[in-house]
Amino acid sequence: MASLSLGGLNVSARRKSVQSRNAAVERRNLITVCRFSVKTLIDRSCFETIDDSSPEFNNFAAILEQILSHRLKGQITWFGYESPRSFWDYIRVACRKVSHNCICSIENMENVSSSRAKGRAWIRVALMEKHLSEYISAALRDFKTTRRFYEDGAIVLGEEANMLAGMLLGLNAIDFSFCLKGEGLDGNFPAVIDYTPYLKFTQSSDSISSDEEELRTLGSSGSESSTPENIGPPFIMDENSWYNKCKRVEQKYRLTLEQKGYLEELVRLRETQLAESVSQNKLLLQRIEDMDLAHKMEKEQLEYIIVELQDQL
Repeated sequence: MASLSLGGLNVSARRKSVQSRNAAVERRNLITVCRFSVKTLIDRSCFETIDDSSPEFNNFAAILEQILSHRLKGQITWFGYESPRSFWDYIRVACRKVSHNCICSIENMENVSSSRAKGRAWIRVALMEKHLSEYISAALRDFKTTRRFYEDGAIVLGEEANMLAGMLLGLNAIDFSFCLKGEGLDGNFPAVIDYTPYLKFTQSSDSISSDEEELRTLGSSGSESSTPENIGPPFIMDENSWYNKCKRVEQKYRLTLEQKGYLEELVRLRETQLAESVSQNKLLLQRIEDMDLAHKMEKEQLEYIIVELQDQL
């Protein structure tokens, strides 16, 4: 009996270990693919405007939707049943305190009825407003609300949540253009992530040899007739390849400059807000000192009046 109980405990421990490992892998996969999707969006924005027809955006929206829906608690009905819930139910509560938020505008949209469709509309509006990272940061700071909506092991409750807002900050440098009446807002179908763009292998222009040369070298490496004379000429980049490479570097440089300008503007805004807060703090301290002095003078006057009244008595 003792051996059976120990065996059951070992099975239970292994099961918990496997579940914990699977949950960690699931969180890591979603965060990693989200980072890749942000990079592809930034790269694509150098060539064209990002709108609803962009496959890079559709994939990013699906990834973000799955991240915000990861281990989302259901809603308990009056009869004790648990009904599914959309991430919009969490966002509209956790982001109410964001200044100039679009929550009310999304709620009042006539052509968007379901909760899932409103969540998808919010992603688009937040991207066009360049406030998506700010919304996510504000929602994650409201830990009490986040804890109320999500189960243990959710991405928004783990260490990965700190990375999410940071990686979304780079999207503020992109000008998005969306139609809020398109098929992308259809809430009847769940979002599906396309992993294939991130699984493809692309031959680097810096590679010494091409794929065919590498395969030929590997195929002939075991043969006796393989001699240095049979090895083909080294890979040489032509003028067009150098031009394309320089073009990509220039585009990355311009994008970095745009992001740098945005971050500098954000820093200036925060410094201005800090200076205003410091000045307001000084005014409040001065007001407190003045009130304290006035109270002391009033107290002294009252004490003097009390002494005079006592003398008269």
